[in-house]
Amino acid sequence: MHLQISSTQNKTVKRLIQLQEKSRNRKKEGVFVVEGFRELQLALKGNYQLQSLYYCEDLMPFDNLKDLSIPTHDIYQLSLEVYKKIAYRGSTEGVIALATPKNHSLAELKFQQKNPLLLIAEAPEKPGNIGAILRTADAARVDAVCIANPKTDLYNPNIIRSSVGCVFTNQIATGSTQEIIDFLAQNNIHFYAATLQNANVYTREDFTKPTAIVVGTEADGLSEQWRTKATKNIYIPMQGEIDSMNVSVAAGILIFEAKRQRDYK
Repeated sequence: MHLQISSTQNKTVKRLIQLQEKSRNRKKEGVFVVEGFRELQLALKGNYQLQSLYYCEDLMPFDNLKDLSIPTHDIYQLSLEVYKKIAYRGSTEGVIALATPKNHSLAELKFQQKNPLLLIAEAPEKPGNIGAILRTADAARVDAVCIANPKTDLYNPNIIRSSVGCVFTNQIATGSTQEIIDFLAQNNIHFYAATLQNANVYTREDFTKPTAIVVGTEADGLSEQWRTKATKNIYIPMQGEIDSMNVSVAAGILIFEAKRQRDYK
């Protein structure tokens, strides 16, 4: 018999809402919220540890969750009113869980091949852009995503939602720009900075060796450290009136050129 919660004033309900809304609460407690059946599937596939599960029988009968092999005894059944109070998304599937974050230090990165392909984003702020970048990385099956000088909590519910759970499918590390540059040097990984300054057209470069593609924000671009220390600076030719595009779109173009050169291996 699962514990039932039917009051929106329940302390557990208030805690879940705080964890959804506030990064400092997630960091303090060492947990984050996973919402949605597909996202939960991907979190489990990515070996995330669940602490507790909350479901609404009206939206997601518990029998539908049994195949997930949920490794927790803390399971709560929520009334529809309570679930709607907690749910971050307007259209949702009736299941939420609390999970333990992973360690995203550079030291934790492990490459399965000797010729890795990495995607690096410097100081991305918008959760939607971060989510889109993670979807691109998943689609290309890059070896790792590095976020330099992160300004947003990786487990922000907007990132989980916009990445469609790809925050769980990618190997992700965070660090300062200098720490990541040092890591690349230590591992003999060439890196190519997407910038307009002193740059070559991206299709003229060789991405078949150990490679990292580095993108910056649309507003500020990449910092001088990346531009001056890159193996090469690269740019995507523009034929319209503007000289930049959405960072996730640019990342996709560059990463899939690297995949093309590697024959999508």
